[in-house]
Amino acid sequence: MYVACSTLCFGRHSLEEALRTISELRFSKVDVGIYEHGRHLKPSEVAADVPAAAARLRYGPGLAPAAFSVSFDAPSEEEYQKQFLAICRLARQVAVSLVNVEPSPLEVPLEHELKRLARLVAVSEAEGIQVTVSTLQGTHTHTPEGAMTLCEKVRGLGLTLDPSHYTVGAMAGKCYDNVFAFVKHVHLRDTGRGPNQFQVRIGQGEIEYGRIISSLERYRYGRVLTVDIRDIPDADFAMEPEVRKLKYLLESQV
Repeated sequence: MYVACSTLCFGRHSLEEALRTISELRFSKVDVGIYEHGRHLKPSEVAADVPAAAARLRYGPGLAPAAFSVSFDAPSEEEYQKQFLAICRLARQVAVSLVNVEPSPLEVPLEHELKRLARLVAVSEAEGIQVTVSTLQGTHTHTPEGAMTLCEKVRGLGLTLDPSHYTVGAMAGKCYDNVFAFVKHVHLRDTGRGPNQFQVRIGQGEIEYGRIISSLERYRYGRVLTVDIRDIPDADFAMEPEVRKLKYLLESQV
């Protein structure tokens, strides 16, 4: 296992500033957030010019992209597929082997979600890329059983485990050990169980990093652990010290 930093830890800055800061924090791997409504790379920009997007990712000195985490807002299914294919081709150009996408909300019928994910897996496998879906509240992965159903029914699909979404809300205090067999990627921050505690200072929450790492080791997980503390406007702490603390904590355990 190795530790990476999400560009979304510095999402209020430009991509170039975020990469520079991540490099200064002595990370060697970066998990690139490609969000249509973010300030960094957007899926529509990648689709418009893949080589230009690749050039921007080479800005951070000593940094290698390890994964892409993507949020789309395409106006049509055709445009969605175009953007996803472009992101897979960008991943191949910069030697990224994994693209993480968001699962659909629960309002979307399960049958439709399975067909969507199967199409993405077919496209990604043709490009040599692993696709995962995040564990995310309010979606088809909001419970471990829902997440497992997607992976069992869509061959080749993996999970990006974000334990924060199983720490607060309806899943608080419940076991999610059965998802580890499907985990191909991990996003980490610290999270409490109370209201407005989705993201707290490192060491003040309930996330058991050592237990998570031990569970991953049982399945011979050898991929990235991403520091994914979100740079949100109402955060009551400075980002760099918290990112640094979680980096050191994870590195001490892998």
